[in-house]
Amino acid sequence: MPLPKRLSGTLVFLLLLVGFHAILGLEKQEPIGSVREVYNGSLRRDVEVSTFRHIDQLFPSSIVPHGKLTYPLPKSARPLRDLSFTSSGTTYGLEDYLTLNRVSGLLVIKSGQIVREDYRFGNTDQTRWVSWSLVKSITSTLLGAAIKDGYIGSLDDQVTRYLPQLSRSAYAGVSIRNLVQMASGVGWNEAYTDPSSDRRHMLELQILQRPGAILNFMATLPRVAPPGTRWNYSTGETHVLGALVRAAVKRPLAQYLSEKIWAKLGMEADATWWLESPGGLEVGGSGLSARLRDYGRLGVFVLRGGKAAGEQVVPSDWFPDAGMPKRVGRFLVPYGYMWWSFGPASGPVHQGAFEAIGIFGQFIYINPRHNVVIVVWSARQKPTGSTIIADEDFFSAIVAALDR
Repeated sequence: MPLPKRLSGTLVFLLLLVGFHAILGLEKQEPIGSVREVYNGSLRRDVEVSTFRHIDQLFPSSIVPHGKLTYPLPKSARPLRDLSFTSSGTTYGLEDYLTLNRVSGLLVIKSGQIVREDYRFGNTDQTRWVSWSLVKSITSTLLGAAIKDGYIGSLDDQVTRYLPQLSRSAYAGVSIRNLVQMASGVGWNEAYTDPSSDRRHMLELQILQRPGAILNFMATLPRVAPPGTRWNYSTGETHVLGALVRAAVKRPLAQYLSEKIWAKLGMEADATWWLESPGGLEVGGSGLSARLRDYGRLGVFVLRGGKAAGEQVVPSDWFPDAGMPKRVGRFLVPYGYMWWSFGPASGPVHQGAFEAIGIFGQFIYINPRHNVVIVVWSARQKPTGSTIIADEDFFSAIVAALDR
């Protein structure tokens, strides 16, 4: 039955109004918290989720363009439906992990095929989600690409060869190897929720959006140990590494990431990456945002030794070496070139596995022996310390279930 003319005209008007509102950006926007609230862990749960999927609204961001072709991730004929595993003496299932750990996205890839894909809290396969410190592993991979391309001589080159402005700082005498292992000997306090920490001071400088301010701050830090003798996790180190790669390749990190991986590999959508100031340097240790499947493609790229479109993008021995434990001083540290590794206590299933990790529960887990990649997005209560179920127990259960 046709609509009455008066009702029909009203409906057309309403549809046009909705369209104009969408065009003008007047539709209801999701609430966005502040970056200080993020690091304090004080966001309401719903605001945290909407902030994490619109993270590019907190700071000016560069675009990492994708290419014309998309690397296929077909669905497996044998999907992972459920599993049972024990963590800290309690038995859990897959749904328990998703719910209790506030997982907002899960992607499991076995032998290049998707065996499980989940979205929560209103996310979809079109959503971009922030990756926090997971970006450190991406920045270190760009270092590998710059070495392969000949822009950087080797890991044993001095940092000041590429960043001479640090020659009068504690980074004098520090090698790129020291830097990428976070063993420079330069003092740093990473405490996220402590407003007086170095990490929070770096954040305040990012809020100010002054070109070069973060690198200038890094130049003021004291030396607390000889280079290569003490491991100390530092987001500041990754910013120095990003500045070094940028200086070596002579173009923005976002552009280089697109050329070497994002477009070449075949990501399905653009990514975004925080800038320290408009038109300035990308923040090497946080603030990249991308779709779940594209994080999965990145994992497959690493799993297969760093090849994209048939080209060896990083040195042939870069992976899995970048994810293997490294000796720093007298200790074997479960940290490679800004990738986390697993020790013997983690069990044989994790032998040779490594992962990129971000606060609030972001992971790209890579297991070359079992040909598995697992990507997790989460919106946990605090930056650290609010995980209910140990993630490595969940990953172990997935790998075991896929081998049956």
